[in-house]
Amino acid sequence: MRTIALGADHGGFELKEQLAAHLRQRAFTVLDCGTHSPEPVDYPRIAADVAGRVARGEAQAGIILDGAGIGSAMTANKVAGVRAALCYDVSSARNSREHNDANVLTLGARLIGPDLARQIVDVFLDTECTAERHLRRVAMIMDVERGAGGSAPGGGAPAGHACGCSSAAAAASSNQPAIVAEAVLSELSESDLKRVADRIAELLAGCGDPAHASAGCGFCQPCRELDPAHVRALLDSGADRIVHRGDGEAVPQELARFIDHTLLRPDATYAQIDKLCAEAAQYGFASVCVNPCHVKRCASNLRGTSVKVCTVVGFPLGATTGDTKALEARRAIREGAREIDMVINVGALKSGDDDTVEQDIRRVVEACMDGGAVCKVIIETALLTDEEKTRACLAARKARANFVKTSTGFSTGGATPEDVALMAAAVQGAKMGVKASGGIRSLEDAQQMIRAGATRLGVSAGVRIMQEAQGATVGAAAGEKY
Repeated sequence: MRTIALGADHGGFELKEQLAAHLRQRAFTVLDCGTHSPEPVDYPRIAADVAGRVARGEAQAGIILDGAGIGSAMTANKVAGVRAALCYDVSSARNSREHNDANVLTLGARLIGPDLARQIVDVFLDTECTAERHLRRVAMIMDVERGAGGSAPGGGAPAGHACGCSSAAAAASSNQPAIVAEAVLSELSESDLKRVADRIAELLAGCGDPAHASAGCGFCQPCRELDPAHVRALLDSGADRIVHRGDGEAVPQELARFIDHTLLRPDATYAQIDKLCAEAAQYGFASVCVNPCHVKRCASNLRGTSVKVCTVVGFPLGATTGDTKALEARRAIREGAREIDMVINVGALKSGDDDTVEQDIRRVVEACMDGGAVCKVIIETALLTDEEKTRACLAARKARANFVKTSTGFSTGGATPEDVALMAAAVQGAKMGVKASGGIRSLEDAQQMIRAGATRLGVSAGVRIMQEAQGATVGAAAGEKY
C-alpha cells in the first residue's frame, strides 16, 4: 500500500495539505485529487474521484476529508469495490482495517485536529486484515454489493459462495443480527458455550425472593437492595456500568470507585500529597486529583496500584486559551496523568459564543485522545443558568469529552443534585459520565449525587465518606474547599 489517493472539499483543504506532507514524508506516493484551494466545492465530486481511483487500482487506498466526513463516506461507498470507513479515533481506524478491510478512510476535518488525524491515518495504513474470519465476512460484504446476498429463488438461502461461507452466513443482509450472533457463537467450543451459559445463570441467579425466582430476577423494582458481591461479579465480568432501580445505598463497598480523592489547595505540601496517594491506594479510589506540579510525584507514588492520576488544566478560572490548556494537558499526560479535568471558557459561554467553548474543549480532548487519557469538562455550574449548563454540556458532548463536571470547588458554589440530574439528562445516550464536585463532605452528600446521576465524585473528604460507609462514627464535616 504505497500509492494513496487523497482528496478534500474546502472544509478539509487545510488538513489535506498537512496530511499530504505527512504521507510524502513517510514515502507514500500521493495522488492529489483536490480541492486545491479553500474556495467552496461540492464534496461528492471529490469523494467519487478518490473512490474511483481506488476501485480502478490506481491507488491502494484513499483518504477523503470534508467537514464531518459523513457525506464523503456515503459517496465513496456508492462506488463498486470501495469499502469506506468514517473514523474519529485510532481504535475505529484499526478496526476498520483489521475487521473490515476498508480501503478508503474518511475524516471530519472540523471534528478532529491534525495530530489525531495523522495518528488515524498511520494506523489505517499500517494495519492489515489477515484473520480468516474477518476475510470471510469482508467477502460477504462484497457479495451483498454484487447482489448475491439476498434470498435464493423460492425464499431459501443461497447454497454457498466462492468465499466458502456457510449458507446461513450468506444471508447476512436479510438477517444481520442473528447472523452476527451465529458467527460469534460458531467460533466457540461446546465447553466454551456451557461455561458462558453457566456464568450468565450464576450472575442472574436472582435476588433470593421466592416470588421472583421464576423470572430469574436480578434487578427488578421490588429488589430494593443489591448485593455488593453481585455488583462486583458483574464488573469483573466486563460490565462498565450497572443500573439498579433501588436506592443504591446497599453498595458502600463500591463507593470508592466513584471517588476522585482531591487536594487542589495551593499550599498543599509534599507530605500531604504523599498522604493523599497512600489513602487513595488504601481505599481503592478511582484517582487522586492534584495540581499539575504534583502529577509526576503522584504517578511515582501510585505505580503498581489501580489508582489513576488526575490533574486540572485552565484551573480554576478557565480563562486561558484552548492552546494553553492543551499544552498543559499534554505535559501532564507525559508526566503520568491519565485523567484531565479542564475548565471551560465560562465568559465565552455566557456571551453565547458556543463555538469558542466547543473548540476550547476540543483542543484538550484531542490532547487527551493522543495520550490515551480521559477528559472531564468543568462547566462551573454556580455561575450558569440552567440553559447555559445545558449548552455547556452539549458543547462537551460535541467535542467528544468523556465527562462533564459540575464545579472547580473554588467558585461561589459546588455541586447540587439538581445540577447533576440536569447534566446527566443533557449527555444521556452519549456514553459520557457526570462528575459532581464541590461541597460533597459526607456519605449522605455522596449518595444524593449518585442517585441524581453522578458517576464520579470529586471530593477532599473521601476518607471520611468511606469511614461513614463502613459504619464508623465521624465528626462534623469540615467546610473547607479542596
